[in-house]
Amino acid sequence: MSAEEIRNAYAFAGPLIHLGALSDGDTIEADVPVNLALSMLNRHGLIAGATGTGKTKTLQVIAEQVAAAGTPVFVADMKGDLSGIAVPGEDSEKIRERAAKRGQEWQPRAGSSEFYTLGGQGTGTPIRTTVCDFGPVLLAKVLDLNETQESSLELIFHYADKNGLALLDLKDLRSLIQFLTSSEGKAELKGIGGISSATAGVILRELTAFEASGADVFFGEPAFDTSDLLRYDDAGHGIISILSLPGVARRPELFSTFMMWLLADLYQDLPEVGDQPKPKLVFFFDEAHLLFKGASKAFLNEVIQTVRLIRSKGVGIFFITQTPKDVPADVLAQLGNRVQHALRAYTPDDAKALKATASTFPRSDYDLVEVIPALGTGEAVVTVMSEDGAPTPVARTAVRAPESSMNPAPEAEVARIVEGSKLAKRYGEVIDRESAYEILNRRASEQATGAATPAAQQGSAPEEAETAAARTKTATKEDEGGGFFSNPAVRSFLRSAGTVLGREITRSLFGTRRRRRY
Repeated sequence: MSAEEIRNAYAFAGPLIHLGALSDGDTIEADVPVNLALSMLNRHGLIAGATGTGKTKTLQVIAEQVAAAGTPVFVADMKGDLSGIAVPGEDSEKIRERAAKRGQEWQPRAGSSEFYTLGGQGTGTPIRTTVCDFGPVLLAKVLDLNETQESSLELIFHYADKNGLALLDLKDLRSLIQFLTSSEGKAELKGIGGISSATAGVILRELTAFEASGADVFFGEPAFDTSDLLRYDDAGHGIISILSLPGVARRPELFSTFMMWLLADLYQDLPEVGDQPKPKLVFFFDEAHLLFKGASKAFLNEVIQTVRLIRSKGVGIFFITQTPKDVPADVLAQLGNRVQHALRAYTPDDAKALKATASTFPRSDYDLVEVIPALGTGEAVVTVMSEDGAPTPVARTAVRAPESSMNPAPEAEVARIVEGSKLAKRYGEVIDRESAYEILNRRASEQATGAATPAAQQGSAPEEAETAAARTKTATKEDEGGGFFSNPAVRSFLRSAGTVLGREITRSLFGTRRRRRY
């Protein structure tokens, strides 16, 4: 295919993300740009390639331009090398010369950024959620439960919902499982089924190991409101949310599953918008193979459904991994934008993976089995969704340089950004209000001492919660200063009020709760 045909195929009418310029390996044609249509980013994408071939820099190139175009971005920083997006790149003659060859007018720029950590482990605004919001399907994936154990876990969540026992952190869930395997708890479960002692024992053991790994800090309150990811700076640029994951090697399945919760929660909250001139959010999922490793069939089905449906909410997802085979075929089929960096074929399995990768691209004049291993660092073969919904011709591309720093941001700069963050102040302080753990322990103490009052006087957990809610409502009316709802404890209480009050709740993707936003 001629250079002119490539130029026309990638010359979209709407706003563009510039990926780089056409290359034949020796010569770069700066006047033949290879672009992404901003409006088509909700068709999702894949950035793949062997370690060291430039995947992370390609992610950075796309993310900084998406944010500059007015769309918020979320990136998972697995290796700690994406924080540089928050500071300008280092100017030099070499970088400007390299950029010019790719048709890029390089200027050092930083993206407006927000740093997050899971549960406050590291420097950033803590992201936490409650156990009930996380849901049984995702939790079963994290705990590596089989289908029978997952079914029992769903029953436990159902019981908690029905009886107004708020599951906010892991000690709430552990206390409830212990109660439901006691003689009193087994009797209460008879009407809706039951769980065996062996199954409960497995769940408790996995839960204990999970807590011991430090994962307990990820669950609790104040629960993170995922709508805070859709924010803009004063200039109208999208905020780049950077989730730092320094401990990924210890619990990789937790981090990947936690990010899937973010997507599921966004899906449940965002309205249907259809195709828009630009997406509402673009989500970059680095080390995507961790998400699918050891996943159950039910979990994979929910991932496929999330990827397929969240497009209509205006959210684009990019998976970043080594080869397309790391992503299930049904998910891969939803990824219309492909950037493939080099793969090496040192073993028969490598050669098989290379052929499979080449087969996922549209037919082209390239022999991709020969071209892909020959790509240099910063080169890729590209095909994207055109504005009419058809794939563009495959183009060998010299990828442009990031305009933000290609090195990690200095720790002092990250600390400065976090210190000035309004979200850090909102979510920084841990809250531990009454929930299943406290309610069940109080009941056990009262029974042990014989001090329990008659049921008519004591009331059930939902009735107790209704009383607490009435007090909250009264306090709301009395609050004339407008500061009541800014209190993190109040915000968390209201978001999970459906559980506390024993109301009927709905769960959809992954069994996560559909929370009411106030």
